Amino acid sequence: MAEFIMKNLVRKGGKEKDFLIESAATSTEEIGNDMYPPAKAKLRSEGIPFERRAARQIRPADYDRYDLLIGMDRENIYYMNRCWNNDPQGKVHKLLEYTGSDREVSDPWYSGDFDSAYEDISRGCSSLFSLLLKDGL
Repeated sequence: MAEFIMKNLVRKGGKEKDFLIESAATSTEEIGNDMYPPAKAKLRSEGIPFERRAARQIRPADYDRYDLLIGMDRENIYYMNRCWNNDPQGKVHKLLEYTGSDREVSDPWYSGDFDSAYEDISRGCSSLFSLLLKDGL
């Protein structure tokens, strides 16, 4: 959901040409699968456009390709740091840190609560986008 929520914010802000936004998994369970149907339903209900995609796993080359690498929870951050040699350039961040919180995004895979996940992700993406705009992007 985060990929499409952020893409929507960037599109609405007229900054599409300034961003490359993609999502990737830290685990292998969903590799090749499209977005989970309840996540699509939540995005649809919020008017967030999305497209079919096949999940892929993070890879070492991603570190040089992206300026920021955002995880949703401590487990994501752990695996991201393992993949990217403990983040020597400080690119890895937890999404909700941009809201001033150390909380993790509510994981709807386990909770079934896509409303809370959407709210967490939306708040984090909005805060991150505002910060990037303030920093002159």
